[in-house]
Amino acid sequence: MSEPIVRLRGVRKTFWRDREPVPVLDGLDLDVPEGSFEALMGPSGSGKTTLLNLIAGLDRPTEGSIEVAGQPIHQLPEGALARWRSETIGFVFQSYNLLPVLTAQQNVELPLLLRRLPRAERRKRAETALRIVGLEDRTQHFPRQLSGGQEQRVTIARAIVNDPKILVADEPTGNLDKGSTKDVLDLLARLNKELGKTILMVTHDPHAAERATIIRKLDKGQLA
Repeated sequence: MSEPIVRLRGVRKTFWRDREPVPVLDGLDLDVPEGSFEALMGPSGSGKTTLLNLIAGLDRPTEGSIEVAGQPIHQLPEGALARWRSETIGFVFQSYNLLPVLTAQQNVELPLLLRRLPRAERRKRAETALRIVGLEDRTQHFPRQLSGGQEQRVTIARAIVNDPKILVADEPTGNLDKGSTKDVLDLLARLNKELGKTILMVTHDPHAAERATIIRKLDKGQLA
């Protein structure tokens, strides 16, 4: 078994509604082996997206420690956490989050703007990422000119353009038809097997979860 690329110990997360505490995660321990493809399932409100956001450094735990790719991210100041996130994590969302006024290539280039790369280098990396997801012939298309499945593949290209160690995918097939769902899951499996990306995927779809190598179930703030 590979060494964990994600290690959580005693992680609690509590939100507040007015003055009432709303506990979401309750003393969670988790080890994610490097190079694994994990599906996280559970009922709505069980804390799946909260857990994903904590691992990705988008949120901080109320208690406990989170170490990702050798970095104790719960201790990082905001600036260092943002830099770490841009270098380590790739994000794939259900709603794509593409900018409609930008082409596929320009959307994929967006994360590279934080790294002050020359324009030619940004273009080269974006084209490589789009080729990996099979959209080398759609680089100059706008989102409105693409199908839902193609838009999600642009999102995945944007997620991998910085060559992150981990991809976090929150319901990546939630808005897709059956054919596009298969295409996106095939692509994620290929990124895992061929490029060695660790993938953490939240899904309600048991068929999507079956594509993962590990399925975890979260309920009432605990991993079953």
